[in-house]
Amino acid sequence: QVQLVESGGGLVQAGGSLRLSCAASGSMFIANNVMAWYRQAPGSQRELVATITPGIITTYRDSVKGRFTISRDNTKNLLYLQMDNLRPEDTAVYYCNAVSIGLQMTWGQGTQVTVSS
Repeated sequence: QVQLVESGGGLVQAGGSLRLSCAASGSMFIANNVMAWYRQAPGSQRELVATITPGIITTYRDSVKGRFTISRDNTKNLLYLQMDNLRPEDTAVYYCNAVSIGLQMTWGQGTQVTVSS
Protein backbone atom coordinates (compact mmCIF):
# COMPACT_ATOMS: atom_id res chain seq x y z
CA GLN A 1 0.00 0.00 0.00
CA VAL A 2 1.38 3.36 -1.07
CA GLN A 3 1.45 6.06 1.55
CA LEU A 4 2.64 9.64 1.81
CA VAL A 5 3.39 10.98 5.28
CA GLU A 6 4.09 14.66 5.90
CA SER A 7 6.03 16.09 8.83
CA GLY A 8 7.68 19.33 9.87
CA GLY A 9 4.68 21.56 10.44
CA GLY A 10 4.29 23.72 13.52
CA LEU A 11 3.89 27.20 14.93
CA VAL A 12 6.29 29.92 13.81
CA GLN A 13 6.39 33.70 13.97
CA ALA A 14 6.07 35.80 10.85
CA GLY A 15 9.41 35.99 9.07
CA GLY A 16 10.45 32.58 10.33
CA SER A 17 11.15 29.35 8.47
CA LEU A 18 9.95 25.78 8.40
CA ARG A 19 10.89 22.76 6.32
CA LEU A 20 8.20 20.25 5.50
CA SER A 21 9.05 16.69 4.56
CA CYS A 22 7.01 14.05 2.78
CA ALA A 23 8.03 10.41 3.02
CA ALA A 24 6.79 7.87 0.51
CA SER A 25 6.34 4.25 1.47
CA GLY A 26 5.16 1.15 -0.26
CA SER A 27 5.96 0.81 -3.94
CA MET A 28 6.12 4.54 -4.72
CA PHE A 29 9.33 6.11 -5.87
CA ILE A 30 9.11 9.87 -5.66
CA ALA A 31 11.54 10.23 -8.56
CA ASN A 32 9.00 8.68 -10.96
CA ASN A 33 6.08 10.95 -10.03
CA VAL A 34 5.08 14.55 -10.42
CA MET A 35 5.20 15.63 -6.79
CA ALA A 36 3.43 18.64 -5.34
CA TRP A 37 2.58 20.51 -2.18
CA TYR A 38 -0.93 21.84 -1.70
CA ARG A 39 -2.41 23.78 1.20
CA GLN A 40 -5.84 24.46 2.58
CA ALA A 41 -6.71 27.26 4.95
CA PRO A 42 -9.90 27.17 7.05
CA GLY A 43 -12.91 28.06 4.92
CA SER A 44 -10.87 28.02 1.73
CA GLN A 45 -10.35 25.64 -1.14
CA ARG A 46 -7.23 23.53 -1.39
CA GLU A 47 -4.67 25.32 -3.54
CA LEU A 48 -1.52 24.26 -5.34
CA VAL A 49 1.65 25.65 -3.78
CA ALA A 50 4.53 24.07 -5.73
CA THR A 51 5.33 21.19 -8.05
CA ILE A 52 8.41 19.27 -9.11
CA THR A 53 8.59 16.92 -12.08
CA PRO A 54 10.78 13.84 -12.57
CA GLY A 55 12.98 16.11 -14.69
CA ILE A 56 13.29 18.47 -11.71
CA ILE A 57 11.27 21.27 -13.28
CA THR A 58 9.69 23.31 -10.51
CA THR A 59 6.72 25.66 -10.47
CA TYR A 60 5.31 27.88 -7.71
CA ARG A 61 2.19 29.88 -7.07
CA ASP A 62 2.93 33.59 -7.31
CA SER A 63 2.44 34.32 -3.61
CA VAL A 64 5.27 31.97 -2.54
CA LYS A 65 7.80 32.63 -5.30
CA GLY A 66 11.14 33.61 -3.83
CA ARG A 67 10.15 32.36 -0.38
CA PHE A 68 9.41 28.64 -0.82
CA THR A 69 11.60 25.96 -2.41
CA ILE A 70 10.42 22.50 -3.42
CA SER A 71 13.01 19.75 -3.71
CA ARG A 72 13.40 16.03 -3.38
CA ASP A 73 15.99 13.47 -2.31
CA ASN A 74 15.61 10.42 -4.53
CA THR A 75 18.01 8.34 -2.46
CA LYS A 76 15.84 8.84 0.63
CA ASN A 77 12.54 8.92 -1.28
CA LEU A 78 11.68 12.23 0.38
CA LEU A 79 10.00 15.40 -0.85
CA TYR A 80 10.68 18.74 0.86
CA LEU A 81 9.21 22.20 1.02
CA GLN A 82 11.53 24.82 2.48
CA MET A 83 9.45 27.80 3.57
CA ASP A 84 11.23 31.04 4.42
CA ASN A 85 9.97 34.50 5.34
CA LEU A 86 6.64 33.00 6.37
CA ARG A 87 3.56 35.20 6.53
CA PRO A 88 0.33 34.81 8.51
CA GLU A 89 -1.49 34.16 5.23
CA ASP A 90 0.64 31.01 4.78
CA THR A 91 -1.24 29.44 7.68
CA ALA A 92 -2.89 26.25 6.42
CA VAL A 93 -2.77 22.49 6.41
CA TYR A 94 -0.11 21.47 3.91
CA TYR A 95 -0.56 18.29 1.88
CA CYS A 96 1.89 16.22 -0.12
CA ASN A 97 0.61 14.92 -3.46
CA ALA A 98 1.90 12.49 -6.05
CA VAL A 99 0.68 11.87 -9.58
CA SER A 100 2.03 8.80 -11.32
CA ILE A 101 2.67 8.23 -15.02
CA GLY A 102 -0.69 6.45 -15.08
CA LEU A 103 -2.34 9.55 -13.51
CA GLN A 104 -2.98 7.83 -10.21
CA MET A 105 -3.11 10.43 -7.46
CA THR A 106 -2.02 9.89 -3.87
CA TRP A 107 -2.44 12.31 -0.95
CA GLY A 108 -0.81 12.54 2.43
CA GLN A 109 -2.76 13.24 5.61
CA GLY A 110 -1.51 16.82 5.94
CA THR A 111 0.55 18.80 8.41
CA GLN A 112 -0.52 22.03 10.10
CA VAL A 113 1.49 25.20 9.59
CA THR A 114 0.55 28.21 11.73
CA VAL A 115 2.26 31.57 11.30
CA SER A 116 1.65 34.15 14.01
CA SER A 117 1.87 37.86 13.39
